[in-house]
Amino acid sequence: MALRKHRWSLVIGVIGCLLFLTAAVHSQVFVVGEKTATDQLSTEFTPTHLSLPDSRMTERGRRELVRMLVAEQGFAHRALPMGANLTLRANGPVEPSAAAYRELIYKKGTSAAPGDRVVVTALDIKGDRIILDLNGGPYVKHRFLRHIQLNDNPIAPDYGEQATGSRVTLVFNGPVPEISAPEVKSLLAPLIDFGVKTTEEAYANTLPAPLKDAVNAHEVLVGMNHRMVLAAMGQPERKVREQPSGDPNGAPYEEWIYGHQPQTVHFVRFVGDRVTVVEIAELGKPLEIHNKDEMAGYNPPAPTREIAMGDQQPGAGSGQAPPPTLRKPGEAAPPGGEGKVQFPTARIPAPPATGIPAATPMPDPRMGPQTAPHLF
Repeated sequence: MALRKHRWSLVIGVIGCLLFLTAAVHSQVFVVGEKTATDQLSTEFTPTHLSLPDSRMTERGRRELVRMLVAEQGFAHRALPMGANLTLRANGPVEPSAAAYRELIYKKGTSAAPGDRVVVTALDIKGDRIILDLNGGPYVKHRFLRHIQLNDNPIAPDYGEQATGSRVTLVFNGPVPEISAPEVKSLLAPLIDFGVKTTEEAYANTLPAPLKDAVNAHEVLVGMNHRMVLAAMGQPERKVREQPSGDPNGAPYEEWIYGHQPQTVHFVRFVGDRVTVVEIAELGKPLEIHNKDEMAGYNPPAPTREIAMGDQQPGAGSGQAPPPTLRKPGEAAPPGGEGKVQFPTARIPAPPATGIPAATPMPDPRMGPQTAPHLF
């Protein structure tokens, strides 16, 4: 009887220990909530003050805006949420507000953290707003072939892609004005910093003021070199090479073509490393031709060549270098054999015999000892 009571007391003690350990484990659980996840999230916002034009955006301005902003890269000033719920008013606040912004980050997730690189992957202009998709946008691109099967085999596989991009909607008080790409970047400055210099911008800063303004305005002047044109217009859509230029020295020209109909088309002609002719063909207007120097007296430096070890300065030697030869230094050439291939005429004597004695055959042990024949 005493043993049974002892067993029951032991069982009760074990159960009590288990309950105590369970309570201790539950007391150490760390629950991450909205306040904990967004505690260090900065929601500071400073609106811009940029004067906007009154005229409505034209079709040409729309095309230029898409051309200059799509594929542009910048850095996020603040955390950007995934989805399409971010609205920025021109020279105004951002929506949602600070508390709702934290909640949106907590529920949707972060598309780009502060300081992360973002890329404008799509741009659309509708009514009073400009819609920009960043890092692929908030929706996965739909492909209708995913819904078609042949013999239970899908035509296009579905890899289960998930959208991780963001969308920023820039809203104006009225219709979208005739605004340029730098002005749109300035309006987006509270969210995205596009001020990081590219190699073209860094090169443009080294040029004189008139050329720097032309490069920033994406204009080509007669007299520019290849690097200036690339900084101003980027890579051309087409190139036409090796055409006669009419130069008496026989230098061919190369023509770079930007744009296509019905857009404005620029024809930039190079002779060597200089632009000689710029032709601008705009729809409904006569052809505009620029064939006079527009560099305002600035002459870009010519390409230089560094003399490396072993190279010889032009004109450093006296006359033409002698051709290579197998003769020793100071050895005279045979009469009449200068510049000709020389073949040996004397017979080369055969090497003397080395005098190695002929090897004697070894006796075969199976034949027994060799004895002289008996004479009878």
